[in-house]
Amino acid sequence: MRLVARHVAASLAALLVALCLATTAVYAHAVLIGAEPADGSVVAEAPKTMVLRFNEAVAPTAVSLLDAAGKPRDVAFRAVDQSVMVTLPAGLPQGTQVVSYRVVSQDGHPVAGSLLFSIGVVTGSAAPSGDGVLHALIWLARLGLYLGLFAGVGGVFFAAWIGQGPAGERLIMWSLKIGLVGAVASLGLQGVDLLNLPFTGVLTWAAWASAAGTSLFPALLLAIAAMLIAAIAWRSPSFSAALIRTAVAMICVGLSFAVSGHAATASPQWLTRTALFIHGVGLAFWMGALAPLAVLAWQRKDSLLRVLRRFSTLAVPVVALIALSGLALAVVQLESFGALIDTAYGNVLVAKLVLVAVLLGLAALNRLVFTPAIAREFHRTRPLQRSIALEFVLMIAILGLVALWRFTPPPRVLAMSDDVPLAVHIHTDAAMFQVLIAPGKVGQNDFVLQLMNGDASPFAAKEATLTLSLPDRGIEPLERSAALGSDGYWHVKKVPLPVPGRWHMQIDALVSDFKKVTLEDDFEVR
Repeated sequence: MRLVARHVAASLAALLVALCLATTAVYAHAVLIGAEPADGSVVAEAPKTMVLRFNEAVAPTAVSLLDAAGKPRDVAFRAVDQSVMVTLPAGLPQGTQVVSYRVVSQDGHPVAGSLLFSIGVVTGSAAPSGDGVLHALIWLARLGLYLGLFAGVGGVFFAAWIGQGPAGERLIMWSLKIGLVGAVASLGLQGVDLLNLPFTGVLTWAAWASAAGTSLFPALLLAIAAMLIAAIAWRSPSFSAALIRTAVAMICVGLSFAVSGHAATASPQWLTRTALFIHGVGLAFWMGALAPLAVLAWQRKDSLLRVLRRFSTLAVPVVALIALSGLALAVVQLESFGALIDTAYGNVLVAKLVLVAVLLGLAALNRLVFTPAIAREFHRTRPLQRSIALEFVLMIAILGLVALWRFTPPPRVLAMSDDVPLAVHIHTDAAMFQVLIAPGKVGQNDFVLQLMNGDASPFAAKEATLTLSLPDRGIEPLERSAALGSDGYWHVKKVPLPVPGRWHMQIDALVSDFKKVTLEDDFEVR
C-alpha cells in the first residue's frame, strides 16, 4: 500500500507542476466597461455603429436590436481587440433602441446584458427579460455535477482508502449517475446560454459545438472521466487496482475545478489553480465519507470504530487544507471586506461561511463526543447517524450556494471596471478613431489615439493633433500634438482637464500635405 501511495503522490505532484506551467495567461470574468453611444444616452442622429468595450478580449455569440417601434432588427457584429463592433441598420426610428449582447469571457462563462440609447427623444421601450427557467436549469445541472464529484467519486475513494470495503453503495452509485447527467446537461445548457437560444435549442448541434469551444468543455470532460473511473473502480477485482483507480479519479476531480471558472482564471494562477485543486479534492474526501460512515453506523459494523478513527485522523489536516485554500481564493476574489456586503458574490460567500461554520461544529461534535461515546458503548450510534445526515444536508446546501457563483462576477472583476480608461469611439465614412482617456477624471490625463479606416484597418497618418475645449465653462480650444508610439498608437500625455463637464474633442490626422481627416465627439469628465 505504501508503494501505491508513493506512486499516486508522485503522479499528483507531476500533474500539479504541469498544470501550473501550462496555464500562465491571466483571464477574468468579462465586464462591460463602456459603450458608444453610452448606455442611456440621447443622440441627435442615428449612429452607424455601436461599440461595446470590455475589460478583456471576448468572443461575441449574439447581438440583437429592438428598435423604438418594438421591431427586431438584424445587426452585424465582430470582435476587435477588447471591443465588439456592432453595425447598426439604416432607417432606425426616433426613440429608445435596445441593444442586447451575449459574449463569452475568457473564463468560459457567458456574459449577457442590454443597453439603451435614444435617437432624438426617449420613449418607453424596455429591454427583453432574461430566461429565469434556463438559469434555474443551469444551476440544477451544476448542483448535480457537484453531487457526482463529491459524494460519488469521494464515496468510492473513501471505500477503497479508508473503509477498505463497500458501504453506502446505493447513494454513491446514484450520485455518480446524477453527476454524469449533470455534466452532460451543463454542456448543452452552456451552449443554449451562449447563443441566447430558446430552451429547445439544446437539441441543435450549434449549441453543443458552441459550448465545446469554451473552457468549460475540458473541465466537464475531466469531471466525466472522474465519475466513470470511480464507477469502474467500485467493481475493481483487486484491492491495489481500486486504490490506483480511485486516486486517479480524485486527481481528475481536482483538475476539473482547476481548469475553468472564476477563480481558475484569476491571477496569480499558480496559486488559484493549485488552491482550487486542493479545495476540490478535500471536499470530495470529506463529503464522500458521509454516506459510507452513515451506513456503517446504521448497520453497527464491527469495523465502524476503526474506520471512524482512521477518517478522523486524516480529516484534521484535510479540513485545514480546505480552509487555507478557501481563504486564499476568497482573498483573491474579494479584494476587500466591504465586498462581502456590497456584492452578490460576497453575499453568497457569507451565507456559505455560515453553513461551513455549522458544518465544522458538527464535525467537531462527531470527533469529540459521538465517537468516544461509541467507543464506550458500541450500540450508541444513533446520535452519530443523525449528525452525519445533517452534515450531508448542509453539504448539499453549500453546493447549491456555490452553484450560484455561475451567475455572479467576483468583486475583483467589478473593481477592474472602476479603474479602466474612458473610451470614446468616433466613426465616419472616412475613418474610425478609438480614443482611450486615462483616468478620465479631473486632473492630468493620458490620451491614446487608435486611428483606423472604416474597415478597421490601420490608418496611415503623418501627424495627429488633439484639440480639447469646454464651451459651457468658457474654456477655449486647447491643442496638443500626438506622438506615435512603438505600439502603433498615437499618444498625448499629461493633458490637464481642470474641471468636470462634457468636453469637446477634435482629432486632426494629417494624411499628406494636401489631405487631412478630422473627427469630433464629446466625452464626459467625472
